[in-house]
This record gives sequence, structure tokens and C-alpha cells, in this order.
Amino acid sequence: MSVMERTVKLGRDDPRRIIHSLKVGLALTFVSLLYYWRPLYDGFGIAAIWAVLTVVVIFEFTVGATLSKGLNRGLGTLLAGALGVGAQHFASLFGQTGEPIVLGFFVFLLAAASTFSRFFPRIKARYDYGVLIFILTFSLVSVSGYRVEKILELAHQRLSTILIGGATCIFISLFICPVWAGESLHNIIVSNIEKLANYLEGFGGEYFRYEDGENVDEDSKHNKLSSLQAYKTVLTSQSSEESLANFASWEPRHGKFSFRHPWKQYLKIGSLTRQCAYQIESLNGYINVPTEIQVAIQFRRRIEESCNAISSESGKALRILASSIKTMTNPSSSSKTHIENATAAIDELKNTLKTGYMESSDLLGIIPDATVCCILIDIVKSVEKILEAIEELGVLASFKSVEPTVSPEKSTQLLHRGIVNPLFDGECGDHVVIMVDNEVEVGKSHGLEVKPSNGEMVCK
Repeated sequence: MSVMERTVKLGRDDPRRIIHSLKVGLALTFVSLLYYWRPLYDGFGIAAIWAVLTVVVIFEFTVGATLSKGLNRGLGTLLAGALGVGAQHFASLFGQTGEPIVLGFFVFLLAAASTFSRFFPRIKARYDYGVLIFILTFSLVSVSGYRVEKILELAHQRLSTILIGGATCIFISLFICPVWAGESLHNIIVSNIEKLANYLEGFGGEYFRYEDGENVDEDSKHNKLSSLQAYKTVLTSQSSEESLANFASWEPRHGKFSFRHPWKQYLKIGSLTRQCAYQIESLNGYINVPTEIQVAIQFRRRIEESCNAISSESGKALRILASSIKTMTNPSSSSKTHIENATAAIDELKNTLKTGYMESSDLLGIIPDATVCCILIDIVKSVEKILEAIEELGVLASFKSVEPTVSPEKSTQLLHRGIVNPLFDGECGDHVVIMVDNEVEVGKSHGLEVKPSNGEMVCK
């Protein structure tokens, strides 16, 4: 029952896993016809087993991974097979005695050179599997060719069956419920930024919690703390992001992503997100630390408003940035507004810190709270770097610019308690009617003529 429960949970967490398993089964069943159907078996012989082995080896979860392995295996097999046949033919010119010596020399030379090439970072990242197949195929062809007379026929059969198996995998992966590595990377980056936003938005409520004799529901407190801990998965996401970015570079155009989509910029954003997550990890260590010193409690109450503003505004900015990547639109000006609000709160916090240190007689008691303040300041700087990286991604990927025509926050700031009615068509054209506390003022702003009209201001 336990195994069954875990199996059901695994499938529910990501139904694509079930579909992938069915696709692998379908591919293996199809290439097995090379063995089961007599006319095909007569054409390929026992070499048909290479098609089955190819499907097992190269069929991966994402389209990019399958294409990467399939193309690497196909090109490696083709090149190694040609060189193996050429080496065998060249070695035969040295007679029966010299042929094994020449073949051994070629095997040693190409195997050593190919193995050394795997240490180059670019080859290791993109072509490592192809180099490995090259070494294997060349060795098999050159060595087996010494005892097999029909070497060309053997090479042709193996290459044909490998290509059939690879083509089957690529076709099924591309056209039957495809799983795109690029889309997965895109979603992971968005999800990671949202996790950081969730933590920062909920940090103030957890950190500035005072035990004043109130009964706190332990279950609800535990659930809330557990939800905030989701950021920890960001700390270990580097390997999966790099792997997905590598596979995404092999994929054709799909959905909103072009063939030359700037996947490397996603890695930069992911790196900056992890830096912010490490800062949050440091911040998380100060939650639920008991504070019994009266001076420390008073100091914490003084910095509470500024720290809440910093963490909340930073979280809101990150949430807007995550939405920007998700919808592939340039970050709106509201994200910068939130960062500016956080910066203004930092200035207030610095003033509070200065006065707090000077008035406090117990510096050791307020060091933990002061450390939290410093970490929050660093987090705001990290959010600014993430914003810059996303703006750069918007330029490289040609994100759309979507900016609201009327911002409620801006209207509130500019008009204070004024009321802005929507645009409507009248006899004199499009106009906006504004009433400000029933008071009438006459003036011009940005080329708009402002005239009083029955207790209202009409901007034409």
C-alpha cells in the first residue's frame, strides 16, 4: 500500500511522467517490429537489436534532451563508422602481419584524442555523449572488421538501425505530447522568484511576533512557517537550470520561444535569484529567536515599520518581476516603484539604527536585530540586480511592452483624494472629468487645458 501511495503521488505531482513512460513503451514496441516482422529482419538481421538499444539509451523526458542525445549518437556513429571502415581498409594494405598493428595504433590514437577532447568545457556540456559514442563505434568497427569480411555491410546495418531508432524517438518526442526543456526552464525561473516573493511578503509577520500572552495556534503557525520554507528549493536549483538551458538550445522554435532564444540570460537570472535566496537563508536563521532583553524588544519595535516596508516592498517587486517573465512582457514601472519605496524605507531604517545604537546601553542585545536590518538592505540590492537582468532579457528576447494607461497608485499620489472618471466621448471630444474636494482650480499641465465646469475640473 505504501508503494502504491507513493506511485500515485508521483504521477499526480507531474502527469507528464506517465505520458513519457507510455511514449517510451510505444517507441520500443515500434522498433521491435524490426525483429518480429520477418521481411524487416531479413533486411537488417541481428543488427536490428541496435535500434532497440538506441531507443532505450536516447529517449529522454524532454524534447531537447532527446534531440541532444539523438543527434550526438547519429553524428558520432556516422563519423566513427566512416573512419573505422577507412582505417580497416588502410590497415589491410600492410598485409596480414602489419594490419593488427596499424589498427591498434589508430584505436589508441583516436581513443586518446577523443577522450582528451571531453575535458573541454564546451564539448563536455554539449557533445560529451557524441564523443563517447564515437569512441565506442570506432573501436567496434575497427576491431570487429579485422575478423569480419563484409565490414561495409555490417557498418551499413548498424548505422541504419541506429538511425531508425533515433528517428523514432525524435518523432514521438516531438509530436506526441512534447515536453519542452525551454518551457520547463522558463517556469522554474518564474517559480523560484515567486518563492522568494512569498517569503519576503510573509517575513515581517513572523519575525515581529511578540509573545504578549496571546494564544497562538501551533498548527497554523507551523503551516505558515512551512509555506515560507519553499525558498530552500531555490538553493539547489543550479544543476537542473544548467541542464535545461543546455537541452533548450537544441530545441526548435516552439510556442513563445524562438530557436535562438537567450537561454543563457535565464541562467544569469537564476544565479542572481540564488544569491538572494542565500541572503534569505541567513535571514531565516533569526526567525523565532527568543528575545527577553527589554532594550532589544524596544529596539525591535522601533525598526518594525521600516523592516516590514523593506521586506514587503521587495516581495511585491519580485512578484511583479516573476509575472513579467511569465507573460514575457517588460517589467512595469510599478516594480521600480516598489524598489524605490524599499529604498526610502532603508533611509528611514538607517536613521533609526543610528539613534538606536546611540541610545541603547546594551549593544549585544540589539546585534541580532541590526543584523536582520543589514541583510534586508542587501536583499533590496539583489532585487535591483534581478530587475536589471530581467530588463536585459526583455531586450534580448523582444518582450512586449505593456504599461497601463491609468495607474490607480499614480492617480492617488497625484490627486490625493481626487476622483478620476474614465475617458468618455462627448460633444467636444475625449475628455476627463476630475473633482478635487469640491474645490475648483484653473491651470495647465502637460499641455492640457484645465477649466472649471460646475464644480468640476474638465481637462481637454
